[in-house]
Amino acid sequence: MLLPNKHSHPDATVMAASTVILRALRRERVMKYDDVKRVAGREVRDVDYLFTPAVSLLFLLGIVEYRPTVDCFEYTGG
Repeated sequence: MLLPNKHSHPDATVMAASTVILRALRRERVMKYDDVKRVAGREVRDVDYLFTPAVSLLFLLGIVEYRPTVDCFEYTGG
């Protein structure tokens, strides 16, 4: 479950990283993997640790699709 506690910094959570990634993908619709990680790295602390769980959350919610042939994420808006 994704519940914050008193020790969680708001900018260093999976929800914050997912929000940053989702904002960028909604604007661009399709972005390369490296570009998404770079955008997330500008605004999120510990992006190396949070990137994969954040993308996984968006994928599980049906909001993002990964296209392995072109190494891109696509916003599906689900």
